[in-house]
Amino acid sequence: MNNRESIVLGGGCFWCLDALYRRVKGVVSVTSGYAGGDTEQPTYEQVGSGTTNHAEVVNVKFDPKEISLETILEIFWAMHDPTTRNQQGNDVGTQYRSTIYYNNDKQKNVIEESLEKVAKKLWNQPITTEIKPLDTFWPAEDYHQDYFSKNPESGYCQIIINPKLNQFKQKFKNKIK
Repeated sequence: MNNRESIVLGGGCFWCLDALYRRVKGVVSVTSGYAGGDTEQPTYEQVGSGTTNHAEVVNVKFDPKEISLETILEIFWAMHDPTTRNQQGNDVGTQYRSTIYYNNDKQKNVIEESLEKVAKKLWNQPITTEIKPLDTFWPAEDYHQDYFSKNPESGYCQIIINPKLNQFKQKFKNKIK
């Protein structure tokens, strides 16, 4: 069990990244939550108000023998727009910023290499993704965990998440569980 790694990623609403990474081979668990802010144990309402400086993120735990951090990041860069500051589609605010929180210098180096070799080739505009060491990850409330599977018929899931999942399945079909 000690062969697990984790990385914390923010790419807009955490429901989208949660739904994507739960379907990736080698990903052991995904937890939606908050990171990068000033308030201890923030609530969804506090984070949504934009006053805590937290981003909506997912903590992705994975088995590096099955999937590399490089592949986790390749999916990240391709499945959200890292060129729009504090926004993903109609979701606007600092809580929706593109961000990566790393755990050690080795991860930081992989992230910086991925930024240069993958992200900058995928996107023509400057990348605005915040890259910082992880301070504290706060799990979101239970109803946010695995939101898509629990609420597949909700409007947000139908209009926003389903198209992303379809795009994901086309681009990364060999990475799906």
